[in-house]
Parts: sequence; structure tokens; C-alpha cells
Amino acid sequence: MANEQRRNPLRDKSPGLDRVRHLLAVSSCKGGVGKSTVAINFACTLARMGHRVGIFDADVYGPSLPTVVRPETTELFSRNELIVPLEYEGIKLMSFGFVPQMAGGGAAIVRGPMATQIINQLLTGTDWGELDYLVIDMPPGTGDVQLTLTQLVPLTAAIIVTTPQQLSFVDVVKGIQMFQKMKVPTVSVIENMAYFKCDECSSKKYLFGPGVRQRLIDQFGIKNAFELPLLPALSETGDTGRPFVLDHADHSVTTEFQALAKATLAEVQKMEEGEVAVPSTRFVIGRGIVVTWPDGREQDIDPAVLRRRCLCALCVDERTGAPLLDPESIPEDIYPADLSPMGNYAIAIRWSDGHDSSIYPYDVIAELAESEG
Repeated sequence: MANEQRRNPLRDKSPGLDRVRHLLAVSSCKGGVGKSTVAINFACTLARMGHRVGIFDADVYGPSLPTVVRPETTELFSRNELIVPLEYEGIKLMSFGFVPQMAGGGAAIVRGPMATQIINQLLTGTDWGELDYLVIDMPPGTGDVQLTLTQLVPLTAAIIVTTPQQLSFVDVVKGIQMFQKMKVPTVSVIENMAYFKCDECSSKKYLFGPGVRQRLIDQFGIKNAFELPLLPALSETGDTGRPFVLDHADHSVTTEFQALAKATLAEVQKMEEGEVAVPSTRFVIGRGIVVTWPDGREQDIDPAVLRRRCLCALCVDERTGAPLLDPESIPEDIYPADLSPMGNYAIAIRWSDGHDSSIYPYDVIAELAESEG
């Protein structure tokens, strides 16, 4: 099943967005993880690759774009009833922080509905022109503003930014689930401040442990998982208004952003060309879970076997990876009460025993199907 592309008449009615090919959300479920730093460096990387790029700062309460970039002019004006975006290094910019009453550093004291209205006006009322990619720096969290924003325009895909602490894994799951509910696939995850490497060191020092990258691969099947170091220069360049990748072409951090961009665009291209083909699943009494692969092959999986392979936090210790689930506690007659795709790489299952946090990458499904076959 190819990724379900969402259409929204609001985009078609907005002349400001009608020539934007793809909207890519950069999101995090809590503040302070470096999301805006990742968003602007990601946008700059896309532009350096030759793409037409814009970035929209969707945070009304704490806009970051006026800090992480410093365009020569910050004066906004309208043309043909649309706001003309600012520009920096060929990238089009828009943020509530550039609005005159906010430019002096004033606080945005507005209620949720007003914040949503501001985002709507700035995003759909800006003359973005012809863009290949509009990067949306989402506000942190998964509340009303974030949900409304994902409903407002048909996002192509999402990138989630996190940090290596185990607690952050819970937030990543929330973000993936939010986008999944809105039919937006999460195509990449980037772990910021993952390690430290001093000038005299030859190896990476994982100060906060091994992080969550492997768990994301194991539990969600997300292969595009990247890591950035705890690097003072990366945050310093954001504070001075000059994104890191623009002046450090040969740095490993720039290479990681290039890898993130290439992997993300490869996923977008697959979706655009209809090449994202995932298996379908259904429960059949007497057969179990029937998996139909894109090439038409069918394979059966015993539900009890699959339930015992659950990798969620209730079944596997988040820190050690040790199993918490007693296989003997799973009855042989267990069955899936609900089966639903989770992005392009996994399936979510709600079981008849009430367990509802099971997520299985299709790689795991294929492995079990082969072993049972």
C-alpha cells in the first residue's frame, strides 16, 4: 500500500502555497533539543544541493528563525495581497518573530485559537513562489497547535529531532503517533547531542548512553536515523545567525546533514513516484495473521508468536534490552483486535488481551513469516 497522500482544499485556495511541491515538517515533542538548529541547517543543506527552499517558523510563542539567521533586511511588505518573504542565502523565510511588533523581542501573549490563526495567515498568506521544499519548523509538543497545523496543509513527511536520553524515546513515539494519525509518514529521526568528541580524541564518547537510534530501527523500522555531536560550535553559529553548514563544508556534522537530506529526499521521491509498497495484513480464523506482500505472496503468522516478540517498553526493558514479558503468560488463542499501518515501515497491533503498544517493523514480520513457513 503506497503512502496515502493527503489533499486539503485550503492549499489549493492559497495562491501563496500553490507552487510549493513538498512541505517537510521538522518536529520535536519537547523544547531544548535543538530542533530549530536542525531545521535551518537542514534547509541550508537542501539549498546547497541545488533545490529551491523556504523555511517557515511555526512557533508563535518562541520563534527561533530571527535568531538562527540574520537576513540583510527584516522589513515585511505585501504584494498582490500576499506577504513577501524575507531571504537569506537564497532561502525564503517567514516567522512571527519578523512581524514588527515582535521584532523588538516582545512576548506573544495569545490564546491557542489566535496562535492558530496567526500560523494560518503567515503560512498560507505568504508568497512562497516556486519551491521544491518548504521546511516547517514545528512548535514543540503534540497539542492543538501542532494538530491544527498538520490539518491545515498536506505535509509530505516529517523529521523528528530528539536527544539520547531514554526519556526522549517516549517523546519520539508520541511524535510518530501524532503524525501517523494525520497520515504523515515519519521518514527520518535525528538524535542531537548524541556524543562528544574532543580535539585529541579518536573515538566518540556517548555521555548519555547509547541513545535511542537502534530502538527506533528495531521497533519502528525507521532506517533513516542519524546522530549529531554535542558540539559548541553548532549552537554558537545558531546564536550568531550563521548556520553551521554554510561555513564548514568539510566537517563531519555537515556530512551528517547531507546524509539526512539525501535519505529524506529519497523517501519523498519514493512516495511521489508511488514506489512505497508495503504489505497488507488481516486476521483469518484458522490461519492467523495473513500477510500479503506487494508481489502477491501470502504468508501466515501465528498471533501468539508475534505477540511474544513485542518490543514495546512494557515487554522489553528500555535500558538493558532484557525481556520483561513472560512468554508463558501469552495464551495460544490470542488474536489481533486491530491491525493498522504505522508509517511506511511498521504495523501497529492492538491485541485481544488489551495490550495496545505493539509495533512491528515489516522486517520483523518477514523474518517471522519465513521462520514459520
